[in-house]
Amino acid sequence: MTLALSGADVGHLAVAAGLTYALGFERAVRGAAAGDRVFCMIGTGSGVIGLIAVHGAPNALAGAITGVGFIGGGIVFRRAFGRRQLVLGLNTAAAIFACAAIGAAAGQGRLLVAGFATLLTLFVLEIRHVHVLNMLDGRRWAGRVRDDETGPGDAAPPPPMADP
Repeated sequence: MTLALSGADVGHLAVAAGLTYALGFERAVRGAAAGDRVFCMIGTGSGVIGLIAVHGAPNALAGAITGVGFIGGGIVFRRAFGRRQLVLGLNTAAAIFACAAIGAAAGQGRLLVAGFATLLTLFVLEIRHVHVLNMLDGRRWAGRVRDDETGPGDAAPPPPMADP
């Protein structure tokens, strides 16, 4: 099987690159470990895999998503600050997963899905930082309710996990 590159395919890859670059730009601005170039490469690569999948090799996409999980896993790490344990990189790892899915959707020509998923992902990433939207940030309300880890007579809950 040969894969001929059409003008539509080039456009789909350009959309994949542009949308995922926007996600990476947000992560870079927020000081994340992976930024615009990494996100754009993952999105473009996923777009190519999406093209290959739509042209007769659907299992290629499953393998690519699995591989992206390893990239995301490499970004997540735990850091100890005295008694306090922080898990860093979870938002970026999740955004990388979303980036791969967005790139694949764009590569398959599902541009509305890719565009809307990008908007939703940016919305979720920015909730904490936009004045009106920060009312939707769960951490804002976490101190007002008992968490799942403490019982009625237990000591104060542990500090929340941090993620850039």
